[in-house]
Order: sequence, then C-alpha cells, then structure tokens
Amino acid sequence: MVDPGYFDVESTGNPHMRGNIGRIDRFTARQQWLALRACYEGLGLGVDVLESVPLLPDLVFSANQVLPVPPGLLAEGPAVVPSIMRSARRQAEVPHVAGFFANKGLHIEPLNPNLVPRFEGSGDALWVPGRAALLGAVGPRSARQAYEFLHAWTGVTLVQLKLVDIRFYHLDTCLSVLDERTAVYFPDAFDAAGNALLEALFPTLVAVHEEEAMAMVCNGHCPDGKHYLVQRGCARVAHLLAAAGFEVIELDTSEFLLSGGSVFCMKQQYWA
Repeated sequence: MVDPGYFDVESTGNPHMRGNIGRIDRFTARQQWLALRACYEGLGLGVDVLESVPLLPDLVFSANQVLPVPPGLLAEGPAVVPSIMRSARRQAEVPHVAGFFANKGLHIEPLNPNLVPRFEGSGDALWVPGRAALLGAVGPRSARQAYEFLHAWTGVTLVQLKLVDIRFYHLDTCLSVLDERTAVYFPDAFDAAGNALLEALFPTLVAVHEEEAMAMVCNGHCPDGKHYLVQRGCARVAHLLAAAGFEVIELDTSEFLLSGGSVFCMKQQYWA
C-alpha cells in the first residue's frame, strides 16, 4: 500500500472524477486508508507501506504501477512487470513502485514501449487463483500487445476481455476474482464474447446491477480465498457471496471513490 498523504483529485482522468477536483478530505481519507490497512493486518497479512510522493496524487492506487507474477511460473522466480501508464503524470509513479520491488530482490521484466503502447498492471490484468491463467482487459488503459508479451514470456493461459463502457476503464472496476471458481462482475462492461468467456470460466459468477457497479462493488478484494473486502452498502452482493461461502467485510472508501477507486485499487498483492 502507499501512504495517502498527497492523495487528491486534481484532474478528471476517469468519469468518476468529474466534479470532484479539490473535494478530497485528507483526514477522512487517511482514516479510511488506515482502516483498510488494519483489516488486512487483522487477517494475518503483512502490509508494506511506501511513502507518498509530492505531485503524484494517484500513487495511493498501488494496483496500477506493476503486475506481480505468481511463483512457480518463471525460472527467474518472483517477478513484476512495470506498467506503461497512459497518463504521463501517472507514468512517473512507476519507478517508485518498481524500485520497491527491485530492492526486495524481485526480478523486474520491463515491457518494450516500442511494441506495447500502454499497460496498467493489476488494474487491467487479474490472475486466477489456483490456475496458471491471466485475465487481461483490452480497453482504454491496456493494449493487446501487453498480453501477447505476457503469454509468450510466462506461458500461462491468457483470456482477453474487451471493455466496452468508458465508466469501467480498468478491469478491476468491473470484475473481481475471488477464487478459481468464483467471480463478481458487471456484465454490461464487457462485450458478448467476454461475457461468454467469464460464464465458461467461473461456475459461480455473481452479476451486479449498474448502481452496484458504479459504487465499485467489483473493486473489492479477496486476498485469501475466504474474505471479500469491499465498499460498504453492497447488501445484495454480500448476501450472494455469503451463500457461496465467503465472509464479506464492508469498509468505507468514500473519499477514494471520488477518484474512481476503492479497495482493490488501494493495494498491490504480491508474492516474494
């Protein structure tokens, strides 16, 4: 996670940010961030915290700057792939996060910007737990060439999903993978082929309504196959997930919603 000290809405980089420039209450944002961190720690997970950086208000959304690669896939061992962010300002975030992983001894595998025009890490690429499979969104923030490279490099099964609604600019805003059998998604964010692929992949596929999707219910996070951490107010989805055997933990991320992000955006889960 990245400390939210410089978090703010200074531009309208996605539709959720419109009308929210200068509206962030940093005290409240910090309390919400601390509650999320405490929740992870309460589940027995270690949390590394990177310092915030002036002029990088979106650095707190630490899912975007790299894609970690699970162990067992590469001879190099644990690895991360740095992003090629669409926004020049957000691209300045990448060295801070990639440098953290390099200092921990993880292999860094850069993309060739002459071949890959854009790729936004775990915002658009989601691993399926228990399978050597990667779900990759082709849309405004990530290009198909990134997934062609990742498939050739890792040998994993690659499932490309086309995003068709600009409000859902990253895959993690409209799809959350809880375990190898279960996912939460907003069907209207995908084309017909993408919906068919998801229906074939996940026996338990929880479809959310538009108002739930706009409240970032799909931007929750299941770090352990048991608990789903998500923005509060998702009673219907929480009931469905409880019936599927998950414990739903509702949190307040309302300040971060003003910037178009919630739980999943605010962390980067990795393997060392």
